[in-house]
Amino acid sequence: MTKTLLLLPGDGIGPEVTAVARRVAGRLIAGGLDLAVEEGPFGGASIDAHGVPLTDETLARAKAADAVLMGAVGGPQWAGQPYDKRPEAGLLGLRAGMNVYANLRPARCFSALADASSLKRIHVEGLDILFVRELVGGVYFGTPRGIETLPDGSRRGVNTHVYTSAEIRRVARVAFALARGRTGAVCSAEKGNVMEAGLLWREEVQALRDAEYPDIKLSHMLADNMAMQLVKNPRQFDVILTDNLFGDILSDEAAMLTGSLGMLPSAAIGDDGAPGLYEPIHGSAPDIAGRGVANPCAAVLSLAMALRHSLGEPALALRVEAAVEAALDGGARTADLGGNLTTVAMGDAILARL
Repeated sequence: MTKTLLLLPGDGIGPEVTAVARRVAGRLIAGGLDLAVEEGPFGGASIDAHGVPLTDETLARAKAADAVLMGAVGGPQWAGQPYDKRPEAGLLGLRAGMNVYANLRPARCFSALADASSLKRIHVEGLDILFVRELVGGVYFGTPRGIETLPDGSRRGVNTHVYTSAEIRRVARVAFALARGRTGAVCSAEKGNVMEAGLLWREEVQALRDAEYPDIKLSHMLADNMAMQLVKNPRQFDVILTDNLFGDILSDEAAMLTGSLGMLPSAAIGDDGAPGLYEPIHGSAPDIAGRGVANPCAAVLSLAMALRHSLGEPALALRVEAAVEAALDGGARTADLGGNLTTVAMGDAILARL
């Protein structure tokens, strides 16, 4: 049965890198992959066309697809919008509407790029960390929230960090299940020393492991200590389980250990059988948008994650990842990696190895 991939190119460099991923998908389709590729408006582009960053139609199409691959959203031209009308609000709405509560962010250092890392090669060569970040709860979604004016005329900003047992356990199950296919080790990060929600996180993760995953080696670490350990000895970690806020911060820190944000894909998945949301972790990069120099590797690797987790094609996922690695081994580099290839030329190099 034909499966559907919905592309949401978004803003800035999003359309440029997504176009390369579409070319890769097209090559796989030509080789026999039964996949229909569609496209829809999203983010700032959707604001310009429809007045909102995420239309009801686009959300419905996303929920009906087998996988969604997006580019990036945002840019200075929409910065003056209210928070609920900005491109980023569309992203939060898409995640919540699709109920993709587990964000998978691999931080893998390709051997050819080890010298591009901010750390010495000895610390990052062979690095392969998988972050499992809770994605639809915590401080980004908790209520009450907002900015209020106090009686004395001063203002106060409020955000609420809140989790339930069910929210914690469902994302922890994803981390434990994925760890079984790796080294069997999970490190859970929180701030239970000063935050009650963090203490609940630690207690619920431990209880779930003890009850259902006794084969998994589980450790706990305070998030600030993990930030230090990631630049001290990152290879000590395999699967890292975090909440929404700390996962956002720590996975971006780990990303820089790999050489470039332009190399890192991500997946957001929910319950079995539900569509997944895939995207590069880099932003819309408005400073280079339209110049044709953006690195498309993260978009292509996000497609590989979609093939593995939502489209039932793990063998094709390995082929796409191998093609990216072979292109890098052959010296293909965009500007962020110290080279001079254009976005299109980098895509050509990947396709040549596919």
